[in-house]
Amino acid sequence: MASTGASTRAAEGLERSGPFAHFGRDFTASIVVFLVAMPLCMGIAIASGVPPEKGLVTGIIGGIVVGLLAGSPLQVSGPAAGLAVIVFEFVRENGLEALGPVLLLAGLFQVIAGALKLGGLFRAISPAVVHGMLAGIGALIVIGQFHILFDEKPLSSGLDNMAMIPARILGLDFGNIAATEFALALGVLTIAVMLGWEKLRPKSMALVPGALLGVVAATVAAWGTGLDVARIQVPESIGAAFALPTSLEWFAPLASPSLIVAALAIAFIASAETLLSAAAVDRMHDGVRTKYDKELGAQGVGNLLCGLFGALPMTGVIVRSSANVQAGARTRLSTILHGVWILGFVALLPWLLREVPMAALGGVLVVTGWRLVSLKHVRHLFKAHGHLPAIIWAVTFVLVLTADLLTGVLVGLALSVVELLPHFRHLRLKVREHQEDEETRVELDGAATFVGLTRLNAVLEKQPDHRPVHLDLNRVKAMDHTTAETLSEWIARRRQSGRRDRVTGSETILRALPAID
Repeated sequence: MASTGASTRAAEGLERSGPFAHFGRDFTASIVVFLVAMPLCMGIAIASGVPPEKGLVTGIIGGIVVGLLAGSPLQVSGPAAGLAVIVFEFVRENGLEALGPVLLLAGLFQVIAGALKLGGLFRAISPAVVHGMLAGIGALIVIGQFHILFDEKPLSSGLDNMAMIPARILGLDFGNIAATEFALALGVLTIAVMLGWEKLRPKSMALVPGALLGVVAATVAAWGTGLDVARIQVPESIGAAFALPTSLEWFAPLASPSLIVAALAIAFIASAETLLSAAAVDRMHDGVRTKYDKELGAQGVGNLLCGLFGALPMTGVIVRSSANVQAGARTRLSTILHGVWILGFVALLPWLLREVPMAALGGVLVVTGWRLVSLKHVRHLFKAHGHLPAIIWAVTFVLVLTADLLTGVLVGLALSVVELLPHFRHLRLKVREHQEDEETRVELDGAATFVGLTRLNAVLEKQPDHRPVHLDLNRVKAMDHTTAETLSEWIARRRQSGRRDRVTGSETILRALPAID
């Protein structure tokens, strides 16, 4: 197997030789990403309680602007399911007109964080908190979009939505079929096509997205039978969705301390999701590694522009990014082009979008949300690291579901500190490099916790591609699950690329690293 070093140097050479070095592969990949992104951009907007064109504007800016500036060349940015819940609650409480200035401020916070080189700090967030947060968001999306399947609007909270589900089901009357039953049938058709395609699709058509086929099937069924169901509403001209503020009164919401806190929350969650997604994308390919501070700044510019145009917040998104990598993208050109295709489609064919049933997008979001509720993460945390990380996941999940997203995340982060208490005297982690004859020895001394993870990541990621590394953990007194997960990913990535690295340490410490099993 060729080493990642050779691949990385080749990719860097391609980027230096010009943006069109791999035009053919980037062009085809951009079409695949565009087809995946279109239904998700609109569906996430609807799940967020805003008009669908707001999600399309975010997808366009995420593709064209962030694609040009990104520190993660193959990551795709756009509206994210992970922020749908917080936006929905924000718009319900403060109104859509307050979202723009708050998002502009959130983007400014991200730009400043990138300039201050704080990108590495977000990578030290507990995986238990992140996956618990995403699972809670996924559950809220499923519960909320369940009502969209009935052509009804979601209620104001997750608990209210859950309480209303039995009434929706008991209210069905298939002996006297009306619009509600037709909408439900279209939503179920969308879900069935999506899931069925993933099970039965031939290998030659593996890149055709199931979400697109599901929406097309429901749209054709609604159009062919003339069903009287709710359809999405988009403006005649996309230019209307790019309207800039016309007066200083637009900035008035920023005088409220509570809205400044909301901007911080959006910036924090968007940054964490983006950089964790970028780390996942790096594991999918052997090309240029992510520059986290640059990516954070690019996301900030994107969110700042989304705020000015009153669109949805954006993050790096793993579904569209993985589609980009699997489709063979080699440079950032594929991301940029997918934004161009969204812009062109919305500008030239808005009438076609207005034929899409709302229930079809609800079906897409039900499947998307369900996939976020992944129990394999909590099972892995329990098996590899014991009870505490699993408890952190569960508490974060429950609080996101029953209270609100920010409460769940903050309580989860507070519980993460509990892992540090038994090792408080040894919290300072020393990371030393020793250049030996045939390898570089990276020695860790102290408690390996998220407190020292930024410094540890900096040392690990600068190791040369052509030289083996001996990761010496013999003097590590304890290791939290955040560091263990980070080290496991680093070890797995290097071993997958054929590197001849060694890891030594006590049996207790090595047992916490699944990658060396």
